[in-house]
Amino acid sequence: MSMDTFDFIVVGGGSAGCALAARLSERSDYKVALIEAGKKKGGLKVDMPGLISKIVPPNPMNWNYWTEPQKNLNNRKLYWPRGKVMGGSSSINGMIYIRGHARDYDEWAQLGCTGWSYDDVLPYFKKSEGNTRGDSEYHGASGPLKVTERTSTHELNDAFLKAGDEIGLPFTYDFNGETQEGVGWYDQTIRDGRRQSTAFTYLSEALNRPNLTVLAETMARKVLFDGKTVTGLEVEQKGQIKTLNVNNEIILSGGAINSPQLLQLSGIGDPDDITSVGIDMVHSLKGVGKNMQDHLDVLVSAHLKDPISLLRYQAPHRGLMEMAKWFLKKPGILSDVVLPTGAFIKTDPALERPDIQFHILLGMADAPHGFEDSHEHGMGIHICQLRPHSRGTISLHSSDPLESAKIDPNYLESPEDIRVLSEGVKVARRMFAAPALQAYISHEKSPWNDMDIDDDEALHARIREASETIYHPVGTCSMGPTDNQNSVLDPELKVIGVKGLRVADASVMPRLIGGNTNAPTIMVAEKCADMIKAAY
Repeated sequence: MSMDTFDFIVVGGGSAGCALAARLSERSDYKVALIEAGKKKGGLKVDMPGLISKIVPPNPMNWNYWTEPQKNLNNRKLYWPRGKVMGGSSSINGMIYIRGHARDYDEWAQLGCTGWSYDDVLPYFKKSEGNTRGDSEYHGASGPLKVTERTSTHELNDAFLKAGDEIGLPFTYDFNGETQEGVGWYDQTIRDGRRQSTAFTYLSEALNRPNLTVLAETMARKVLFDGKTVTGLEVEQKGQIKTLNVNNEIILSGGAINSPQLLQLSGIGDPDDITSVGIDMVHSLKGVGKNMQDHLDVLVSAHLKDPISLLRYQAPHRGLMEMAKWFLKKPGILSDVVLPTGAFIKTDPALERPDIQFHILLGMADAPHGFEDSHEHGMGIHICQLRPHSRGTISLHSSDPLESAKIDPNYLESPEDIRVLSEGVKVARRMFAAPALQAYISHEKSPWNDMDIDDDEALHARIREASETIYHPVGTCSMGPTDNQNSVLDPELKVIGVKGLRVADASVMPRLIGGNTNAPTIMVAEKCADMIKAAY
């Protein structure tokens, strides 16, 4: 067997890809390759949680994507950071460990995704997780992904939680436990002050296995077929194009943008999307690149009376002190998640699940995504609508694999989305007005301080001019019943109509879950690995 022939090729070394390759390589009789377009190591900026503001803005460890102009957001193009380094977006994300609501997965099963109910997926969440909470009905303690409970000691966290109580929100001890609704502390994918990406956790444990080949800085160009049977993968490495042959399967784990793009580049998808850029059709699947869903987010900020925000740590002497703490593995601001507390709320008490999520920011954000450093002491509450009705698309600009895909999230196409988001903003502003936070706040940041809390017209205008992604795109290779023309994958994550090709990443989700998407994406990889092992 050639050195360039493998039993399984995993395309994309991100949250799912690293976990999947590691699990498959546990079988010594499988010869596994993991392909990643980015570098193998991210360095200190990735490892140190407090440096997240250095890796979310445009940089070489990021794909630095931009959307098409959004007609419902004043024709703005939105920046979409995605990880381009081993570990993918788990190497640049906010490190919050959230699974979503149990009902989210039961809904998947009701949509025809047999085997994906909450009872079906909970064992895979627990298998992946090494949580300081210990083994329990809801948690695992020995999995590769190390998860830690609250570490931040900043006083604004307690003020936020108390403000929630003052406006009638319950306290939730564990957002991933029995009840999601309420205010509480986020679990975090940080251990001993270090980011727990899937590259650092899953993959580092597998690298010494002789049956695993990891190819970094290697760009996948297209999947190769004999008829409708997969034979290999065309890649570009150091300017040279080569072919990797496969005996069994290729699994795409490039994420909600890159996986549908690679399918389309390979001739699989809606014929209108593929032939229009001069690519020959291999197999028609109209759902490829459709069904995109993402969490749109708006930030409400306020000025503080005293200089207690994260800005105070930018003073040279304090910065050096915190850096020393991190290297000595002592608790400090550089070891903490930057969004320590939050909430899941219902804008209507009759709802069965929360439809809004809050993340508290212990500083003032003068520009989205960390594009600019703040120079004022403040705090913020991120508000995102959890279950958008709007649907977007991924399609090709051209047949060039090196050209970014056309990203059109179609934000706020549904009027219901802006209504729900507006109601969430009103709750956040009521929290700012609660006594616990008023003890710290001098006034809301412009334009909020000039806006009546019930002025829907002004609120809608502000949402259209200032909302941004909170980095949770899913659904563009969604699984479902094989007789549904919108399904791309069957419930075993196999691409419908071809042989030897699966997808395992956030793109497989038929509906966006109610929370951050990193942990659910890793769960998908764990379940996919077991399905593949059972099949071979």
